[in-house]
Amino acid sequence: MLEGIKVIEYATYMAAPGAGCILSDWGADVIKIEPPKGDPIRQFFGTIGADIAENPVFDFDNRGKKSIVVDTSTPEGVDIVKKLIADADVFLTNVRPGGLERSGLDYDSLKTINPGLVYCTLTGYGLEGPDKDRAGFDIASFWSRAGLATLFPPKGSDPFPLRTAFGDHVTSIAASSAINAALVQKFRTGKGQLIEASLLRTALYTIGSDFAIQLFFNRIASTKSREQTNPPIMNFFKTKDDSWICMVARQGNVDWPKICRAAGIPDMAEDERLQSGKGRRANSEEIVSRLDEAFGKFDKDELAARLDEEQIAWAPVQTLAEVAADPQVFASGGIVETPGHSGGTFKAPASPVRFPGADDGPKGPSPAMGEHTREVVSGLGLSAEDIETLFEAGVLK
Repeated sequence: MLEGIKVIEYATYMAAPGAGCILSDWGADVIKIEPPKGDPIRQFFGTIGADIAENPVFDFDNRGKKSIVVDTSTPEGVDIVKKLIADADVFLTNVRPGGLERSGLDYDSLKTINPGLVYCTLTGYGLEGPDKDRAGFDIASFWSRAGLATLFPPKGSDPFPLRTAFGDHVTSIAASSAINAALVQKFRTGKGQLIEASLLRTALYTIGSDFAIQLFFNRIASTKSREQTNPPIMNFFKTKDDSWICMVARQGNVDWPKICRAAGIPDMAEDERLQSGKGRRANSEEIVSRLDEAFGKFDKDELAARLDEEQIAWAPVQTLAEVAADPQVFASGGIVETPGHSGGTFKAPASPVRFPGADDGPKGPSPAMGEHTREVVSGLGLSAEDIETLFEAGVLK
């Protein structure tokens, strides 16, 4: 879908490169500009103390891209970036606003070079306000600052971290969506667009239903334990064979008698105390206890059949190992074969949506650091002598 779209990615870590990965999967030509020491995520496993040669974390976010190494602390390096941007469609960066302004790579500077440029800045906190130049990471800006770290743990529990790059990749989806909206405008009108994506704002949207309640009522219910959750029939239950299921009840009372029948205790649906949402809330511990006992008499397959017979929405609570073998995950296209560096392929997560009938998967392996520097720079109108001088000076690598 994005064949012929040129993206200059001046970014490290995960959120912005993740957006670049999505665009690459969808056909864009993504040129990744790395600093002289490379994207720090190339050192992901070493940073956490693991001696692992392969790096599926970096490969996931950077497949199909070209890598060039440019020292943008030098005027010559900045000039190279500007030459790349002159005919680009998209500039994607997670460099903090102050640094971009000092180097002349801010939007106001670059739109004079390329008025049709779609310029996406992805930061922790946005382009305005006292924290616009504060370092942003998803555990801080997305998870903690936006309130998720206090909302998710049950009341009285300590905060816990989110999993690797969870908030980053949600923000990748938001940024890639915004870029494509701005590209529609660009091709309609020729007009470029500044895009301000941030971990904070994306997090506020992901928790939007709860945040809407907070803003309207000036309060929000805490997360409760299984025994106290409201409604108690929208919950997690353990089967006889030690599997967990997640059961989802529809709004209103329609699923209550069905759940009781599936559990083999239809008489509980006749209890007048439990026939309304208010009544079930007041007696949540009793309901969860009785359902625990009832569901615990069936193994997972038996309970699945009973819930399906009553048309109750449910899902197994799976480990990632189980997810990796789940036939529905493969049927949905959620895992793709990704080209490796030395031939062959390996399995990796797919980008977030499918375009049936289109080539929407990985276009190549992740690049070695600086693998394409000479190839890309050779197309910028520089002489061979000038290019060699830049390599010798360490501006290019």
